[in-house]
Amino acid sequence: MKIRKILTTAAALLAVCVLASGNGLNLNGLGSRAISMGGAYVGLANDFSSLFWNPAGLAHIRNKTFGFYGADILPSGSYNYSVSYPAPVGTLTLVDAKTLTKNYLGGMAVYVQPVTSNLVVAMGVYTPSGSGAAWDGADMGALSGGATNLDWSSKVGLVTFAPSIAYRLNDMFTFGASLNINYGMFDLSTYGGSIPGLIDLGQYTESETGWGLGATFGMQFQPHPMVRLGLVYRTSSTVKFSGTAEMSQLQILGASPESDMTRDLTWPAWLAGGIAIMPTDRLTVTADIQYTNWKKIETLDTAYLNPFWSLLMTTAGQTSIPMAWRDAVQIRFGAEYKLSPSLAIRGGYYNDPAPAPDETMTILLPNYDFNVLTFGLGYETKGLSLDFGVEVLMGKERSIGAELVDAMPGVYNMKILLPTISVHYKF
Repeated sequence: MKIRKILTTAAALLAVCVLASGNGLNLNGLGSRAISMGGAYVGLANDFSSLFWNPAGLAHIRNKTFGFYGADILPSGSYNYSVSYPAPVGTLTLVDAKTLTKNYLGGMAVYVQPVTSNLVVAMGVYTPSGSGAAWDGADMGALSGGATNLDWSSKVGLVTFAPSIAYRLNDMFTFGASLNINYGMFDLSTYGGSIPGLIDLGQYTESETGWGLGATFGMQFQPHPMVRLGLVYRTSSTVKFSGTAEMSQLQILGASPESDMTRDLTWPAWLAGGIAIMPTDRLTVTADIQYTNWKKIETLDTAYLNPFWSLLMTTAGQTSIPMAWRDAVQIRFGAEYKLSPSLAIRGGYYNDPAPAPDETMTILLPNYDFNVLTFGLGYETKGLSLDFGVEVLMGKERSIGAELVDAMPGVYNMKILLPTISVHYKF
């Protein structure tokens, strides 16, 4: 296997939420009510999670409100790499691995303050992106020069601080906007590859952080008491990362085992429209179409500030990694039925297509076509609301051929369980 396939740096890994509840860089939603309705929430948005989905929905909140949301991402993935030889050898399995059991947490906290009967301000902090991968090093010997004690893991996350404002123009129109102050974090441990005939580079690690700015703009239009439409646009946001990479084996060559590094990574723009239909006081049906400009990520460029590191990584093809991602469209559906004024049941479905093609698929860079089912319950009493949701993501198996130069061949599978809880209180 070529060094380009083995020397998997954070430049490639940071481009994907490896085991998140979604593809690419983004989680597929926040807020238990919204998630349990399939994330079809742009038109309906009217609680604290509107700050993420459509800030125009904040204008529907008439009381001081504090809301909290928490999620636990529970992935279950596998990777098999086998090579076929003529008889009598037959098929030889080089890697048969499953992800280690890990918890990847996400959340949101929002305070909403009505200023006048028409003007609302809010402050929120949330995790629009968060993921990680963890593999048993004992399963990865064929990919790490025979070493079985290396750490193969990653964790990437984005935290957004979002001061927001919403205005109710009249009974039909509301508008809202958020400033998105993004703080990115990333840690990676993997095999560093080898310089043929000279040295095995052993363990590679890096850690980095960065900041970026963006904004969200939204509107809602209610032409009839039974119908509400929504439109939202989230700008792209470039996070400027900086940190340190380390490969201790470089000391054998008399080189520094560490190098400072920088990388600019752009979270792509997101455009979504939605409709909510309320044919009765008890039933609400929603649908969204959501577009993400993943094509923005064509290559990932990294600068290693140490001259020797720069030469090494450039030679290995790791300072500019091809991505060739494709734009993606999600179609989402959801429903809520109130069994009583205080108790509601919810359900939903959406399809999440993978933005990454076969040509750039690797073990620490997997994307899947997901079919997603969602379920949930909501309970409200005296200003206190409790919402519970479960998202089940079923990934379509991907088989990658050995002829693809920039990919890691093998068979990939992924399933994800995402339990969530939201609590909000109206003062």
